[in-house]
Amino acid sequence: MTRRKPPKVSFRWWIDRQIGEARDRGEFDNLPGTGKPLPKPTGNDAATDWVLRQVRAGGHDTKAFLPPALALKREVQDLPARLAGERAERRVREVVEDLNERIRQAYLNHHSGPPLTVAPVDVEEAVEDWRRSRAAS
Repeated sequence: MTRRKPPKVSFRWWIDRQIGEARDRGEFDNLPGTGKPLPKPTGNDAATDWVLRQVRAGGHDTKAFLPPALALKREVQDLPARLAGERAERRVREVVEDLNERIRQAYLNHHSGPPLTVAPVDVEEAVEDWRRSRAAS
């Protein structure tokens, strides 16, 4: 555990001293990423960039960070690709109906964030598009 800062000593001096002692002990030697360039900034603050990199490195989806209105809009945009992986029409209908239910719930419960502008997806139209894409492949 770190010792307490002595009285009448500035925090800056105390922190600099702890860093210097750790460096002398070799605690900064061979850290992961040593010698590699820093990643390019994305315009976000450093903490946000770090979190996004960690989430992506872990193979997780960053869509979970979107506000509901934007996440649903993105999901509607990605729906054709999502449905292309389905093998059964029944499953295509289930996916679209689940999305539509979440859209309806978002309109009922929407309180903060950007305005919700996404409309429910026509199930029959989605199924027909899915059939056409399967016939084409």
